[in-house]
Amino acid sequence: MKNKIPEFITPCLWSYDIRQMELEEDKELIITQVLNYGDAKRIKWLYSVYNEEDIKKVVSNPRRGLWFPKVLNFWETVLKIKIPRDKREKAIFKLCPF
Repeated sequence: MKNKIPEFITPCLWSYDIRQMELEEDKELIITQVLNYGDAKRIKWLYSVYNEEDIKKVVSNPRRGLWFPKVLNFWETVLKIKIPRDKREKAIFKLCPF
């Protein structure tokens, strides 16, 4: 399943070499970044690669410091899930971590 990430996804993963990424191994990062930075075309691709359960799992267990508050709130609403407040707080990207 190596390198099936199309070039048009690169803007969502700008700091990674997509040629070195694997769809399954890097699933959590790919889903997070595309949901945070993707437009309709990129999100449509994401849903063509991963099922909704995979996406829900990533949103339900957000990685620390990678999410924008409005984006996480949006996907929490769309996917009808509730993230505990402490987990949500840790997931939010902060420019000033103090």
